[in-house]
Amino acid sequence: MYAIVKTGGKQYRVERGQQLLVERLAVEEGSDVALEPLLYRSEETVFDKEGLAGVKVTAKVLAHVRGEKLRVFKFKPKRGYKRRTGHRQDLTRIEVTEITAGSAKAGAKAVRAKRAASGGQAADSEKEKTGDGS
Repeated sequence: MYAIVKTGGKQYRVERGQQLLVERLAVEEGSDVALEPLLYRSEETVFDKEGLAGVKVTAKVLAHVRGEKLRVFKFKPKRGYKRRTGHRQDLTRIEVTEITAGSAKAGAKAVRAKRAASGGQAADSEKEKTGDGS
């Protein structure tokens, strides 16, 4: 069972117990945070909006850290222009504690039932339009 979640403008494939570094989250260390699921996969795949309404992905904030230093070097030849700067990204280390799909299956079944019902009505209306009443 896994989920694909979106946080900080990026998407991550997560499983229960997995630790990962994400863009800095504005929450305290030790608190729980809910991540936005885009896809849930167990026996069935759920990625529609109605099905994902029942999927919850929670993670615990372990620490706020800073990433590696990146060197940024600007250079223009024949002009004597050289600049060296650096950048360290603020990151948050989280651990996925729970992936639950309370009503994901029920939501998916309800969507299938709606589609089947509307499909049946569409077929009936087609018969009426073409005059095939048989």
